[in-house]
Amino acid sequence: MPTPLPNSIDAVHDLLKNANYVADRSLATVLFLSLKMGRPLFLEGEAGVGKTEIAKVLAEQLNRPLIRLQCYEGLDVSSAVYEWNYARQMIEIRLAEATDTAEKDKLANDLFSEKFLIKRPLLNALENTGSGAPVLLIDELDRTDEPFEAYLLEVLSDFQVTIPEMGTIKADEAPIVIVTSNRTREIHDALKRRCLYHWVDYPDAEREKEILARKLPGADARLSEQIVAFVQKLRQDPGLFKLPGIAESLDWTNALTELNVMSLDPDVINDTLGVLLKYQDDIARVQGSEAASIIDQINSEMEQKGA
Repeated sequence: MPTPLPNSIDAVHDLLKNANYVADRSLATVLFLSLKMGRPLFLEGEAGVGKTEIAKVLAEQLNRPLIRLQCYEGLDVSSAVYEWNYARQMIEIRLAEATDTAEKDKLANDLFSEKFLIKRPLLNALENTGSGAPVLLIDELDRTDEPFEAYLLEVLSDFQVTIPEMGTIKADEAPIVIVTSNRTREIHDALKRRCLYHWVDYPDAEREKEILARKLPGADARLSEQIVAFVQKLRQDPGLFKLPGIAESLDWTNALTELNVMSLDPDVINDTLGVLLKYQDDIARVQGSEAASIIDQINSEMEQKGA
């Protein structure tokens, strides 16, 4: 059975925290309003800041199925919503050709019925499976093109899809919809108007330390503090092509823990920057004297704080 929806902002904050998702109050507020009002939530932000994770946490904590539509260039209705099982239809037609007229007339009525329909994520999300309305994650919408984005308007406003051969299929209970975008292109205003909106930003140092402590409780506390300080300083560098997100901070902490590293030093940083940064130009910019300068500054600040 699905878990009842949280009845306050604090309850949403606690729900996220129970799954080790450390959110600020503004995110908890807009998520509460989305659940309360039954409106899709459009989350925009840089890659790796935890947008997709919100949908996963909601599905887990509310005990509902998660249906994920991973967007990509060229995504169309047949991959996202439905398509007809043409191979099975052809077999049925061949079988009917060998039977009497009555069977042929029956087949004409049945050929575009539900038994020949292949349901894709969006159509599945409109069905109540007995476990409550699912959580529908439309992930990285900015990767699709504008025609598909326009198709989503009916889904997100009325929670229904229209199949020309069958008519309109409408959800008995609206799914919980999370739409994410990394903002590689602008999403049209018509779609944004159908959603509540929130920009998911990089966390501040205190929240990032709490995230590491919750996600990787076995990591050394001093190492985690150094990692957070290092990553926070990198995010202030306008010359980097791709700033490291929370996902990269977690990966780097996990990797250094696996290597039994207890404290950052320039050699360790140079050897493992490929876990944190994903572009060679960024790695080359940070390696060597820049990494040494940053870690010296961090150690000095930590010593002053300790004193």
